[in-house]
Amino acid sequence: MRREIRKIGVGTVKISALGKKYVNQAMDNDRLSYGPFLRRFENEFAALHDRKFAISCNSGTSALQIALGAMKEIHGWKDGDEVIVPSITFIATSNIVLQNGMKPVFVDVDSLTCNMDPNKIEAKITDRTRAIIPVHLFGLSAEMEPIMKIAKKHNLKVIEDSCETMFVKYKGAPVGSRGDISCFSTYTAHLVVTGVGGLALTNNPEYAVVMKSMMNHGRDSIYLNIDADDALRSDKEILKMADRRFSFIRMGYSFRLTELEGALGVAELVQRTQNLKNRLANAKYLIAGLSKYKDLIQLPSWPKYAEHAFMMFPLVVKHPKLKRDEIITYLEKNGIETRYLMPLINQPYYKKIFGDIESKYPVAAWINKNGFYVGCHQTLNKKDLDYMIEVFSKFLNKWI
Repeated sequence: MRREIRKIGVGTVKISALGKKYVNQAMDNDRLSYGPFLRRFENEFAALHDRKFAISCNSGTSALQIALGAMKEIHGWKDGDEVIVPSITFIATSNIVLQNGMKPVFVDVDSLTCNMDPNKIEAKITDRTRAIIPVHLFGLSAEMEPIMKIAKKHNLKVIEDSCETMFVKYKGAPVGSRGDISCFSTYTAHLVVTGVGGLALTNNPEYAVVMKSMMNHGRDSIYLNIDADDALRSDKEILKMADRRFSFIRMGYSFRLTELEGALGVAELVQRTQNLKNRLANAKYLIAGLSKYKDLIQLPSWPKYAEHAFMMFPLVVKHPKLKRDEIITYLEKNGIETRYLMPLINQPYYKKIFGDIESKYPVAAWINKNGFYVGCHQTLNKKDLDYMIEVFSKFLNKWI
């Protein structure tokens, strides 16, 4: 009898009843642009990460773009100045450096976590280095303690790319609370889902004002005060600013969100704890079920001082004769969706810019060749997880 093939996606979108309720409330209001739901989402999200200010925008990429853009403007950085980034990450991390006229400098990663290796940062620092962008990949924090020490020693700014990690702690503090600015994504299948969306968080009011201006076409930051919206101001205040409503003082972008995304975001925050609990339980179940294959494939691991949000379940093929693409082909044929582990430096476009540089980053090159991930999201049940373990086992048993 042919076994039923289950469909196991790498991510999920499941809008709660509360989310639908809030979206309907937002649609019943007269104002769909920035309003009470979006303001509440920003404030609650910032508080959960020990931040004073949150600037919502239409993607995590946009959040990174305005974060680096604000720093470049405020600190007077020049085109061609350098920003250190990991050699494995989603391409947006380094693209925003290029888009801001600066130069990404790649650092190899740790073989177990795939995050930036702090021990390899200082060798990349020059007199033109201005910032470090550590990425918290797959739900696990980069090693922020040594990274922040290096940044302080060399007077560098830090932007945390936390698009894949939120609501968890590293050495007792929320991930995304240590750098000068931290950026998050609420795109489909992320840990918080608003359809499209992102946030830039900071405790620095100067950064906050400039980022909010850049997010909205470069409008005068007096008009775009970080603490109030024009619909909530007094008549006297509005009259004072009427002549500055269309005053644009810097290059900006149309990166705004609407009340609809804000409404979804507020509802998503309500269920964050249970979602994270389910993801962690699912990941631990998969690790236990696949542990006998640990000599064939590298399973997720993390230090005791860090919590893991498990946006996905990362794996790396270890056996030299075992081919990653053979595994993922088998998994896909059996309904288990897969993705490569964020290859960056071997991208065709980057080869045009930087040349063939992959050999300079041996750990990243190894992961690019052998890494992949599957889902472990909160909607998977025990039958789904048992099915995943069964499919993996049928393929891997012949290699034991």
